[in-house]
Amino acid sequence: MTSCQLALQQLTDSALPTGAFAHSFGFEAYLDRELVFDEGSFGSWLSAFISQSLTYSDGLAVRLLYEGGELGELDALLSASLLPRQVREASVKMGSRLLEIGAEVFPSPGLELYRDLVATGRAAGHQPLAFAVVARSLGVPLQEALAAYLFATVTSLTQNAVRAIPLGQNAGQRVLRTAHDDVAAAIDTIAHLTPDDLGAVSPGLEISQMRHERQRARMFMS
Repeated sequence: MTSCQLALQQLTDSALPTGAFAHSFGFEAYLDRELVFDEGSFGSWLSAFISQSLTYSDGLAVRLLYEGGELGELDALLSASLLPRQVREASVKMGSRLLEIGAEVFPSPGLELYRDLVATGRAAGHQPLAFAVVARSLGVPLQEALAAYLFATVTSLTQNAVRAIPLGQNAGQRVLRTAHDDVAAAIDTIAHLTPDDLGAVSPGLEISQMRHERQRARMFMS
């Protein structure tokens, strides 16, 4: 295993303290309405989230940054396209932590540029862009970076579902195995999207993400 691969493993490990454990990205709203309640219903929600949200937001943002997209412009587009407040704030909170960790562990000129844009108020600091900056500086190929980022997101959501629904540990692993095909399909879709597709996510998912902030009881921040 190369140094690049080891760095990618560290960057996407669930032990990386970015705060992913505190965010459901809307599935808790489905849980509150009893639309997600077991392994099968969560697996269906996760598949929809990957194909109708993650693909057109974080996934496409990673690809556009890799292909030379202007960092400040992409950051502004993400801020504008992430309509639910909690989701937008989650992206920035997790991105800020990744920028902080990256500066100490994986420093690079690109990362310092992004940190400077954030520090001077010219960018918000979104998680997928912070990840893409670090991964690209490490020499991680785009396809590998996308697979790692998408699956890390899926893993953190599944871990959160295991404790929130709750599900058994083995059930969580079955969900993750089933999600392999969804992640592979997402990578293929992302390769054929245009910049105009950024933010073209499912309205139903966005509405549930907006509803979440008005729930009486919540385990998660989003």
